[in-house]
Amino acid sequence: MHGHPIVGAIVNLNHPDHYIHWGFILISAANFIVIVVLVVLFVLAISVPFLKGKPIKRKSYQPAPTDADEEAPGGWTGRGRRLGLKYLPPDKLLPDGQPSYVSSWVYVFGVLTIGALIVAILSGMVLALEGPTWWHVSNVGLFVNSLHLWSVELFMGFMTVHLWAKFWMAAWRGKRWLTWMTGVLAFLVSIVEAFTGYLSQTNFDSQWIAFESKDAFNSGGIGAFFNAMNFGQALMLHIVVVPIVLVLIVGIHVLMVRIRGVVPPIGAEAAHLGVDGDNSTAAVTLDQGNGTKGNAMEVGQ
Repeated sequence: MHGHPIVGAIVNLNHPDHYIHWGFILISAANFIVIVVLVVLFVLAISVPFLKGKPIKRKSYQPAPTDADEEAPGGWTGRGRRLGLKYLPPDKLLPDGQPSYVSSWVYVFGVLTIGALIVAILSGMVLALEGPTWWHVSNVGLFVNSLHLWSVELFMGFMTVHLWAKFWMAAWRGKRWLTWMTGVLAFLVSIVEAFTGYLSQTNFDSQWIAFESKDAFNSGGIGAFFNAMNFGQALMLHIVVVPIVLVLIVGIHVLMVRIRGVVPPIGAEAAHLGVDGDNSTAAVTLDQGNGTKGNAMEVGQ
């Protein structure tokens, strides 16, 4: 039974768009609103004070001494274990404390980006179970498709705010250029993923986008590898190849954040950052009331 095409949608997207025309500028009202919202979120993320919590005492990870310490285990498994413990000890991989400057909305947007990505992947998996026609003729399918769309919109929006903020914070400082580049690469791959998603809608919008982009791809030589008018190719790229690459890059980005730590504020005193301002440790007084000194907090976490 065919349901009403609007009932399952969170927001009605099946009406003609409105455009703002100012001189040589022509932009849809929806895109203009999105840009304004992103600018407002960016300003709020770098200006609104973050909620302060109580400091947490934590101990640096010290692996228990074993007989294997006297003689390093051989084989690729032993080398892999030693390499993992060297760069990602348990207190770095799953820390229970962070430097005070991590308490910022900028990093919250980074976590929101990952959360939106998870929702987009889960909703996309549900869509893949029933096939393209399901989200056009079923109210439930239309709702899941709408949920998938808005999770992607939030994913791109949160990631844009996070990327802007980290750019102005010069996040590549302190040997963190690889962390920064994985974030930029994730943004670029997300654009490809969103584009193949547009091509996979199986409606007039996707047909128009495919025909308009075909000539551009052919002129740049991309048409020899990717045909925007080939629905099967676009769909498989959208649900298999590009998501795997994107999740892999995001995972590497998170691990690089764990390895190198988050970037300290520009102009912070060297005494609070250690010798090289990277992964050095600094003794942080956590319990000044009784005159005792807390455990050292690793700034590079």
